[in-house]
Amino acid sequence: MKSFTDSQGRTWNVVVNVSAVKRVRGLLGVDLLEVANGDLLSRLADDPCLLVDVLFVLCKSEADAKGITDEDFGRCMVGGVLDEASGVLMKELLDFFPRALRARALVKMIRKMGEHRAAVSELATETPGDSSGDSPASAASTPAASPSAS
Repeated sequence: MKSFTDSQGRTWNVVVNVSAVKRVRGLLGVDLLEVANGDLLSRLADDPCLLVDVLFVLCKSEADAKGITDEDFGRCMVGGVLDEASGVLMKELLDFFPRALRARALVKMIRKMGEHRAAVSELATETPGDSSGDSPASAASTPAASPSAS
C-alpha cells in the first residue's frame, strides 16, 4: 500500500488488488489491467480527470469514512499532488502484476514518462510570440489573390 497527500494535507492510501481492479471496472468502465497491454497509461497521463476518478474509486472507502465526496476529492487534486498521486498509482499497479507482465508495463511507463517530459520541456522553452498564430504571415507564404468567379 502506498499513499499520497492532497492539497489539504489529508493522506490517501492507494491499494491495487483484484477487488480494486473489479471496483474500478464496475464504477468507471476502466480496466486497470490495460496498463500492461493497452493504452491506459496514455489515457491516465493525458486526462487528469480520469486519473482523479480512478484514484477516487481506489480511495473511496477512506473518502466515505472522512465524509469526502468525489467533488471534494477532485478539488484537492492539483499540480504536484497529481504528480505524486500518479506516481503512487503507477507503483501500486506495477506491484500488482506478476513479474512477467511487470517488465512490459514498466517499459511502457518509462516511454510515456519520456514523452511527457519532452512535451513539458518544449512548453517550458517556448516564449510568447513563438506560436505561428501570433506572428503575421510573410508575403512569400501568403497566396496571391485569385480573380473572382462571378
